[in-house]
Amino acid sequence: MTKKELAKEIYRIAHLTGSFTLRSGQVSETYFDKYLFEGNPRVLGAIASELSSRIPIGIDVLAGLEMGGIPVATALSLETNLAAAFVRKQAKSYGTCKLAEGADIRGKKVCVVEDVVTTGGQILLSVKDLREAGAIVEDVVCVIERHPDGRKKLAENGLKLHALFTMDELIAAGADQEAPLEPQNGQGWGD
Repeated sequence: MTKKELAKEIYRIAHLTGSFTLRSGQVSETYFDKYLFEGNPRVLGAIASELSSRIPIGIDVLAGLEMGGIPVATALSLETNLAAAFVRKQAKSYGTCKLAEGADIRGKKVCVVEDVVTTGGQILLSVKDLREAGAIVEDVVCVIERHPDGRKKLAENGLKLHALFTMDELIAAGADQEAPLEPQNGQGWGD
């Protein structure tokens, strides 16, 4: 599947219409359910194939953020043969009390993996925790860059974002299939 075909397929699978309340409290007639493409093995495999070329050289561990980054990190791990860690929003308070499960991150060059980046807020919190746990984190890969503000915030904090698609690219891909939508205007991604 080409990158353009993949964009069309993600749009076809994840674009929903109806009435949806977004995290912000706004109501939107359109919604993108990212878990629909993450749960599709054919599409997730194609995403991993395309996204693997965006992983910087020298990375030791792919760190998927809870919850949407975990399937993407797993698929990327299978595609690249790089170890994967699964990062909780908060270290568990029992058992091993770990923030990151799976591969050891201490002293390793870690690339954060996320499905969708909007503001970058959760990434910044997780990177702070990963660094405190001994990881070296300079890069983030994502499937979809929803808004450029996220890239800016990450850059201000010493992180380089490598995105497979922007929201505008997905909307343009969907325009071939139906009437085009206005980008960045009241559209949400499911969490």
